[in-house]
Amino acid sequence: METPQKGNLTQKVLELKKQKKILPEAAKNLLEWSRQRWLPAWARAAMEELVDESRFDELNNRFYKQNEFGTAGIRGRTISTYTSKSEAGTINAFGAPQYAAVGSATMNDFNVLRATAGLYRYCEKHLKAISHEFNRPKLVIAHDVRHFSRHFAELTASAWTQLGGVALLFDSPRSTPQLSFTVRHTKSVAGVVITASHNPPHDNGYKVFWQDGAQIVLEHDAGIIAEVNAVKLKEVKPLTKIDFSGVVTLPPTVDEAYLEALKSTLVEPEVLKKHPPKMVYSPIHGTGRVMIPRAMELYGSGVTIVEEQAKFDGRFPTVKSPNPQNPEALTMAMKLAEKLNMEVAVATDPDCDRMGAAVRKKDGSWLTLTGNTIGSLIAEDRLNRLKELGILPQTGHPNATLIKTFVTTPLQDAIAKTHGVQCVNVLTGFKWIGNRLAFYEEKLQQALSAQGMKVDYDACSDETKRTLLLKHSRWYVFGGEESYGYLGNDRVRDKDGNAATLMFGELLARLESKGQTLVEALEKIYLKYGYYAESTLNIAFEGAEGAVKLKKLISSYVTRKPEAIGDFVVRSLKDFSRETFVDVDGQSVPKTAMIFCELDDGTAFAIRPSGTEPAVKFYCFTREEVRETADLEAAQKRAETKIAALKTALKNDADKRVS
Repeated sequence: METPQKGNLTQKVLELKKQKKILPEAAKNLLEWSRQRWLPAWARAAMEELVDESRFDELNNRFYKQNEFGTAGIRGRTISTYTSKSEAGTINAFGAPQYAAVGSATMNDFNVLRATAGLYRYCEKHLKAISHEFNRPKLVIAHDVRHFSRHFAELTASAWTQLGGVALLFDSPRSTPQLSFTVRHTKSVAGVVITASHNPPHDNGYKVFWQDGAQIVLEHDAGIIAEVNAVKLKEVKPLTKIDFSGVVTLPPTVDEAYLEALKSTLVEPEVLKKHPPKMVYSPIHGTGRVMIPRAMELYGSGVTIVEEQAKFDGRFPTVKSPNPQNPEALTMAMKLAEKLNMEVAVATDPDCDRMGAAVRKKDGSWLTLTGNTIGSLIAEDRLNRLKELGILPQTGHPNATLIKTFVTTPLQDAIAKTHGVQCVNVLTGFKWIGNRLAFYEEKLQQALSAQGMKVDYDACSDETKRTLLLKHSRWYVFGGEESYGYLGNDRVRDKDGNAATLMFGELLARLESKGQTLVEALEKIYLKYGYYAESTLNIAFEGAEGAVKLKKLISSYVTRKPEAIGDFVVRSLKDFSRETFVDVDGQSVPKTAMIFCELDDGTAFAIRPSGTEPAVKFYCFTREEVRETADLEAAQKRAETKIAALKTALKNDADKRVS
């Protein structure tokens, strides 16, 4: 039977469901949307077109699920694989359609409004629960340069004020870490940044931060998700029209406060001016251009910027992917560095929470640094300098700490142990590092309260906080994750590409003052700790069919635990979804879909679903002993060979599990 071309939209969808032309869940969601008579004409016309043209794959991909909160928010396509005529409307100067893709699984006005309404309800209930007085929920909103980012930010701000809250909106694109800082600075109950980080240009997202400046975690995310899911599609109808009359535009003083916070990230700010680092910087068309050149000029000697990549452009036209994890994204910065006879190229992703770098070796070739390597270099440098300055004792301090994720290089565990400080491992996602910083702050306040004292934590100087934390809690020295995220102090509670660029510049300046190169500093680390190698393997699963395969693959590692992967024998296996683990802070590790395997030769790997994209991620680790400089090349080859073999074995095993 052919798909009918007559009747209203709901009747057509019912017929599709009857004929099983689309997935059951897609039919259910599409049916709900088709019954919303209030939807604007262009939205209903888009669904009509997809149905009438029998675009079943497109309907499945747009409606196979309700866009759900993942890593502290929602994320999805704003521009689908096929754009209907009514969605296209008037194409803008950046090649984007007039309207974001209609669908329950996409990022569009209606899903943004559902998220905002649910977040508002949760925040209102939270404030009422902790205070007898009614306080209007205050929300900070930032956005990056992606398609529809400004529109979604304005829509969020407008809806928040219409619901009864106070909305504080930046006047133009700002980075995710600046949003994190500003939530604390303005004492807001929450913050939202419209971004999809380094995802492809067709994506966008809605990321939520709590009042401590960190992404939402277990204490609040379940409540917010429940409130968002409880918002019926029809309930957002009154919020669809943007009303700016009650929205507050944040003043320039907020930028100045963040710049001051960036300075406090540096251990020794004066070294930047004494020994200016020679590096080229690219914001890859994103928000890094707002603060990084300004901060480097203010606290260092400026930075040479790749002008072609300094223009805001959500298409990211000069790169295949706007992700500094990919060496290709640094190509233009490296070429400019060669032209200007500079040795270092640095880049940040569109929302400037990640930073990548490459360094030129003596033979003129480029070494692209991994996130593990960058984090290890900065950690080693900071700990050495803190001891040289007498801020930390030469033997270290049991209450000074590095924080990293379980899937970040064990080299940083070794660095912490050698320096006499703690290394705390947390779950993947920077929200867990932010959450641990909140725990240290709370622990300090509890200790002081027991003595009849209380401090305004954010008003304390960095020196005062350090003294108090070392005595009563833990002082955070540095932390990060392998996916190119780093943080130098707790005034921001998320990974910060602005601060990372400054810290990396400080590292380069300090090496320059000693007559050393970055490559030499890295070799010193390997000679001291051994050669550590890490690599990741991503297997992507797109669309509705891919979601089924992804779920099947992840669950298989629990139901059929591997005893061997290729020629590698599994010596031990930790199942974080079922087992209970307690960390060095005495905190139970929350249950999560992650497996960590140690192999009989000392190699290890972890498996987990990505929190930001439909993919499964494998993290591989190994270490080779190094006794002298002459051993380095051979150790590197042995490690790379072992990692390559493990990745091949993991891919083959995954293919078998899916099939």
